[in-house]
Amino acid sequence: MTRASATTSVVLLATTPACRLPCAGGTLLDRINDQLSRLPVRDVQVVTPGGGAAIDLRGIAKIARAATGVVVVLPADLVVHTEALAQLLEHPARGSAALVSLDAAGGPLRPPVRVEGGRVVAAGSSFHTVPEANGTFRGVLQAGEADLASLGDVAEELADLAESGRLGPVTPVEVADLLLVGLVRAGARVRAARLGPLHADRVTGQAGADAALGRLADVDEEQVRLDTAIKDRDGFFTTYFVSSWSRHLVRPAARLGLTPNAVTGISVALAFLAAVWFSAGDRGAQVAGAVLVYLSFVCDCLDGQLARYTRRFSPFGAWMDGMADRLKEYVVYVGLAIGYAAGLPWSGGGPDGIWYLAVAAMIMQVVRHGTDFAFGGSRADARRIGEQWPKPVRSLLEASDGGRHDAPRKGVLRAALAMERRSAARWLKRMIVLPIGERMALIAVTAALFNARVTFLALLGWGAVALAYQFAGRMLRTGR
Repeated sequence: MTRASATTSVVLLATTPACRLPCAGGTLLDRINDQLSRLPVRDVQVVTPGGGAAIDLRGIAKIARAATGVVVVLPADLVVHTEALAQLLEHPARGSAALVSLDAAGGPLRPPVRVEGGRVVAAGSSFHTVPEANGTFRGVLQAGEADLASLGDVAEELADLAESGRLGPVTPVEVADLLLVGLVRAGARVRAARLGPLHADRVTGQAGADAALGRLADVDEEQVRLDTAIKDRDGFFTTYFVSSWSRHLVRPAARLGLTPNAVTGISVALAFLAAVWFSAGDRGAQVAGAVLVYLSFVCDCLDGQLARYTRRFSPFGAWMDGMADRLKEYVVYVGLAIGYAAGLPWSGGGPDGIWYLAVAAMIMQVVRHGTDFAFGGSRADARRIGEQWPKPVRSLLEASDGGRHDAPRKGVLRAALAMERRSAARWLKRMIVLPIGERMALIAVTAALFNARVTFLALLGWGAVALAYQFAGRMLRTGR
C-alpha cells in the first residue's frame, strides 16, 4: 500500500486580514503553509487580495480547469489541526469532500450543511438556507478529478453573479462557502469529512485566533489519529474481543516499519499453521489451531488499522486483503476436515460426510460473498445514474403508498428503524449477518470445544439465516 498520490493542488485563500495575524512561528498564513508542507500536496497557489470575490472565483475556475488532480480550496484564516487536514487530503477515495462538524452551530463563517449517509446533501451560506441542518462547513473544500469541470463552471457562474450584484455584498470570506453550495447543487457527490474531536475554526481577530489555537492544544492529535484508525461500526466480536486490544499494537507495528501488506502476510501464515494443527485431529491440536485462527484474525484487523493509521492505501492492498480473507477461511476448512477424518473409518464423502459438509460450507460463503459483491456493483451503477439505492429506511416509509398490501412492509420498516435506536438490537443486527469476526469466533470455539462436524453444521445453519436476512433486507431497502 502507498500513500495518496501527491497530485493535490491547494488554492490557499489569503484574502482576509486575519490570515496575517501573528501566532507562534509567524502568522496564521505561515502556520497553514507549514502544515501543508507535511502533507502530500503537489503545489500551493496563494490567492492574495486583489479585486474581491469575483476575481478570486475566476482564478479558482482557471486553476480547476488546468488541474490534473485533486484541487483543495482552503482559507488561510483557518486555525485547524493538521490531522483534520490529513483526514481530508490523504483519504484514499480522492474524491470531492468537505470538512464538516456535526453540530448545530451556524453563522457566516460556519455555514450550515445537512449530512445524510456520509454525504453533504445540502449546503448553505449567508444567501442560502438549509432545512434540517445537522452540521456546519468548516471552510475546506476538496474537488475530485471527476468534479473539476463542475468546480470551474460553478466558480465562473458565481463570479458572474457577484459582478452583476445578484449575490448582494458578497466578500472573499464566503468564496469557499459558495463553492460548496454550487457543487452540491450541481449534483456532485461531496463526502462529509467529519472533524470529530478535532477543531477547525475561521477567525477574524487576534482574540479569536488565540482562543482557537488554545482549543487545538487541548486535543491529543496522535490519540485521535489512532482512534480514527479503529472502525467504529464493526461486528460485536471484532469490537469487544479484538479491536479493544489490537489498537495497542498499531503504533509498535508502525514504529517497526511493518506495512499493512506484511501484516496481511503474517495473518495468512498463521491461518496455514492453524490448518496444519487442525489436520492432526487430536484435542490439543484442535485447541492450538483455534488459538492460531484467533491470532490470524487479529492480524487481519490489524492490517486495516495500520493502513488507516499510516494512510498507506492502494487498490492492490485492498484486493490482497480481500483475497487473503477467503484463502485463510477455506484452508482452515480443509485442515478441519482432514483432522476429523484422521483415524476414523472412511465412507462416502469421508467419515460422517465431513467433506460434503466442508464443501457445502465453502459454497455457502462463496454465495454470500458473491451476493455482497453483486449488490455493491449494483449500488455503483445506481450512483452513476443519480439514483440512491438502497434507500434510507425513513425515505422508504415516507414513499410508501399506505395501501393495504403496503402495510406489512411498512410494519417491518418501522421495526427496523426502532431497532436502530436500541444498542442491543443494533448489535444483534450486526451479528446476525455472520460477519467475518463472528465466523472466525464460531470456527475457533466449536473446533476447540467440539469437532469439525459441529463447526461446519454451525457455519451452514447460521450462514443460511444470515443469507435469508440479508436477502430480505435488500428487497425491502430497494423498494421491491
